[in-house]
Amino acid sequence: MNLPSLGFFRGLRTGSKQFAVIGLGRFGRAVCQTLHNLGYEVLGIDSDDRLVAQALTDHIVSHSLALDSTDPGALKESGIFEFDTVIVAIGNYIQESIITTLNVKEGGVPHVVAKASTEIHGKLLKRVGADQVVFPEHEMGCALARTLTRPGILERFELDPDTSIVEMVVPHVFEEKTIVELELRSRYGVNLLAVSQGGKLEVTPSPSLRLRKGEMIVVIGANKSIDQLPV
Repeated sequence: MNLPSLGFFRGLRTGSKQFAVIGLGRFGRAVCQTLHNLGYEVLGIDSDDRLVAQALTDHIVSHSLALDSTDPGALKESGIFEFDTVIVAIGNYIQESIITTLNVKEGGVPHVVAKASTEIHGKLLKRVGADQVVFPEHEMGCALARTLTRPGILERFELDPDTSIVEMVVPHVFEEKTIVELELRSRYGVNLLAVSQGGKLEVTPSPSLRLRKGEMIVVIGANKSIDQLPV
């Protein structure tokens, strides 16, 4: 029972089956591999021939091209302007990142997600038309801090900055109690979505279900409420 761990994938729910990723560094490769494994057609683009070839060899993309993404003509010729969603995964080269994002938006791509390395970088990306800006290093840092301080929470999927769905080990004080006895909504301000027992996920479980040691539960609620749950 695993929840998505990359928050920015929320913004990729466009109904499209095709995605283009510009920049095949570590972040870009991770995006390509995740989308490809989910069954989407992925076009990978980078200026480095070696990275382009490696992406094809590793089977993390459907197609891959080597080109200069700061050149609007090269982007048009590649057919990238026909994609519904383009992820600009260039984070360390700010000028190239901004120019590429501008080129893609001016080319008519409806939804552009861009990686930013700093707050100023993110503001500039928004100014040139990025529909969504992500800060992977910041998000991973926050996730690590939560993992260290809340080890009982195994996975967290943020629905928005204030609300999350989390998978967590049944807290010790919840063991051998029924769901109705816990009064999760009135006491803690969260709602129980599912319980995993014996490897089987039970969605909207019966209020009379008794929670056991070592089981997993999935709850939804405000982050401040989730962070106050017992461990």
